[in-house]
Amino acid sequence: MKTLSELLRYRNEPMYLFGLACLLAAAVCLALTRLTDVQVNGVSAWYKPVKFFLSTTLFVWTMAWYMFYLGPSRAVQIYSWGVILLLGFELIYIAVQAGRGQLSHFKVDTPMYAALYSMMALAAVGIALWTGYIGLLFCQRNFPDLPAAYVWGIRIGIGLFVIFAMEGLAMGSQLRHTVGGPDGSPGLPVVNWSRTYGDLRIAHFMGMHAIQIIPILAYYALKSVRLTVAVGLLYGLATTLLFIQAMRGKPLWPL
Repeated sequence: MKTLSELLRYRNEPMYLFGLACLLAAAVCLALTRLTDVQVNGVSAWYKPVKFFLSTTLFVWTMAWYMFYLGPSRAVQIYSWGVILLLGFELIYIAVQAGRGQLSHFKVDTPMYAALYSMMALAAVGIALWTGYIGLLFCQRNFPDLPAAYVWGIRIGIGLFVIFAMEGLAMGSQLRHTVGGPDGSPGLPVVNWSRTYGDLRIAHFMGMHAIQIIPILAYYALKSVRLTVAVGLLYGLATTLLFIQAMRGKPLWPL
């Protein structure tokens, strides 16, 4: 009986190894939150790399798992290495800026920083659209050996991921994730979502992690195409309402 780690490596070794490297990097950054006093926006500068490294691990391992169902193909190979390169660039830049005690996102005060931030935005959009293409492949094919509800969970999960990944453009357009006030206001523990103003990161987080949540629910609990579609629609609606609430400047959990 293979372990989950062995299965992931078998399904997509490059994505597995990249995810493992990100997991180790997250552990290092977590240690640095205790060993250094460098801060950005009132919290340890290393919290942001921790969150991004962990999120990347979860994302690439999820896609490694799903793409195995598509079989060996050039599209899967190209996607795997493309995502590794694009996310690798983003993560390195985020970690370097954390070490320097400076912002990575929304920092455009010099031509060099503006160019780097634009490159990060293009990389994020590229990953979202490329993942959408993988989702399209799942919609175009049949998977008779898989539970139908699970397949629909993957389709819906990827679709919601793409939509709410692109929501990042709303943050980029205003050069902050807070609506109604500056970034850095008092926030919830760990995630640091604002408790004073609207925070666009909440819908961004919830929508992007639909790529794991909806398929897991479909496979283990819902086990019905109709229920999976209904839950997917409700999840999308709830996340949209979180986005609207944030755009109105309202916090999820006020002080």
